[in-house]
Amino acid sequence: MKRLIDLSNEEARGHFLKGSSYFNGDLPKYISFEPILNGVSEVLSGAGYAQFKSTNPNDLPNVNYSFISNKDGKFAWRPYELLHPAIYVSLVNVICDAANWECIKTRFKEFEGGLVDCCSAQVLSVDHQTDVATQIKSWWQSVEQRSLTYSLEFSHLLHTDVTDCYGSMYTHSIAWALHGLPKAKAERNNKSLLGNKIDFHIQASRYGQTNGIAQGSILMDFIAEMVLGYVDEQINFELTGNTDIKILRYRDDYRIFANSDERAEAVLKVVSDKLRAVGMRLGVSKTISCRNVVEGSIKPDKLAGIDQQDLGESNAKTIQKQLLRLHSFGQRYPNSGALRRLVGEFHTNVSNQTETPEDLDVQVAIATDIAFVSPSTFPAVAGILSHLISLAPKEEKVRLWTKVREKMARVPYNGYLEVWLQRVIQPKTVGIIFESNEPICQIVNGASPQLWESGWIASEALKSALDVNKIVVSDVDDITEVIQPEEVELFKEHAWAY
Repeated sequence: MKRLIDLSNEEARGHFLKGSSYFNGDLPKYISFEPILNGVSEVLSGAGYAQFKSTNPNDLPNVNYSFISNKDGKFAWRPYELLHPAIYVSLVNVICDAANWECIKTRFKEFEGGLVDCCSAQVLSVDHQTDVATQIKSWWQSVEQRSLTYSLEFSHLLHTDVTDCYGSMYTHSIAWALHGLPKAKAERNNKSLLGNKIDFHIQASRYGQTNGIAQGSILMDFIAEMVLGYVDEQINFELTGNTDIKILRYRDDYRIFANSDERAEAVLKVVSDKLRAVGMRLGVSKTISCRNVVEGSIKPDKLAGIDQQDLGESNAKTIQKQLLRLHSFGQRYPNSGALRRLVGEFHTNVSNQTETPEDLDVQVAIATDIAFVSPSTFPAVAGILSHLISLAPKEEKVRLWTKVREKMARVPYNGYLEVWLQRVIQPKTVGIIFESNEPICQIVNGASPQLWESGWIASEALKSALDVNKIVVSDVDDITEVIQPEEVELFKEHAWAY
């Protein structure tokens, strides 16, 4: 693996302009934002968006596109934001300018070496693995495995994370992170200061707001690491000289190792104070203290998932019983990384079933309810359903998919789920036209709804490069009816990191 900050500025630019970096979630393979990014990059030709505007994008709402994912089937929503491609590419040009990139790399190196050990440095694959798989391996090695080894030195572990990290981050703190607070404050109106340039781009895409950055791209993950690295630096300064503690941080997740509750809680207060200065607060409900480091180092859902795997097929010989076991696990650990992993592995196993089962309706009902309770599992559940329903006669396929569609439609505000429903329902071998209010689904069907507000753009060439129909790189009608496990492999690789 290779760290992002070890790349040259041009290598970094190429990485940020990949479709999988622009949106780092799972999408059906016929959708890609890379053609738009390439077109916009060609028009901008290394310049900033300001040269192509007629008015300020800061004054307009909906410059970014909000892409909602439902986390629990009820009221917990994760708002992914697809940054306006013109502002996104412009920001990449700023960050990947040779001098700016060197400045950023220098600051990241200065964040290293203190009591807070950052384990979330972004890494890239240097072999056949995807970048996401490489990042997950890095997490496993640097967080989970190191946490276990710390049980030799420490008796107490305090685990906490930030509530709504991206949504609460103070954008002015980006300049603090890159230049230090005194300089950033003294030059807060200096439009040529790198930190301010990044801040202005983010404000331009979010109606001039100074609270929050968009979630859903590798670029925004990188900017979040700048600010969190600055917080690490402040924590290190406050705790200089302390040798009886360790802190591991993976993104906004903190693990504090100590030899007493009192010591761990004193360190937690320092972490909380430094985060508050950049607009972030720790989640009280997610702060857990454990007096056994080995036990506390592994998430409960993962331990339960390992037990679930070890039961084997001999304990649930039929597909229905295996689904019921997954359903029971999902009730105990909804939307957990372990559930996502188990569902992904079941998808691989069920693909070997070749005969139409007598209890097909029951299998479809159980699988659908797993996704209804835990919508984050839907890419893999969609794969399971696509295989099961493909075994049914033509007229039965329509009936079963209609019932699945009607049930999942009761999950509120979930455009992400709609995109995957379209993937499994619309292939012509199924024979159902998928109608949806989700704009991305409408684009797949040939319409041209607005994703990003572009009324501020003067350049006709740039407007042409932003044609939303370019995101459809193949016809959904011609896609295979059955989702193969490798199509959602990215989904499974994500699972253990949550």
